[in-house]
Amino acid sequence: MSNLARNYEQQKVEKSYQSAQAKPKRLNEERRSVVTPGEKILVAIFAMVFCILAVQIVSTQAAIYDVNKEVQHVETTVEKQEKANNDLKLQVSELSTYERILEKAKELGLNLKEKNVKVVEQ
Repeated sequence: MSNLARNYEQQKVEKSYQSAQAKPKRLNEERRSVVTPGEKILVAIFAMVFCILAVQIVSTQAAIYDVNKEVQHVETTVEKQEKANNDLKLQVSELSTYERILEKAKELGLNLKEKNVKVVEQ
């Protein structure tokens, strides 16, 4: 029986020795990358989509800037035109006074006949 126990122990030692030697060979022979090809493709697609969206956002912001600049230009033009219109309204009111019209009429040789005067209300 001692022989049998010795054989059993020897087999155990040989197996552990073989498994210890087999493991390093496996690691050296089979080196797998951490990132699979499918993951690489997904990362590349994600990066492309990210770049496309970034370019789209920048171009949209540039278009918004141009439109805002044009709106400000139009607002400035409208303000100038409103000021010119107000100035012209003031001139019309100054030039349409009764005294001024009477003076211009006398300059041109017209005279005032009170029988022919008709009052018109606005």
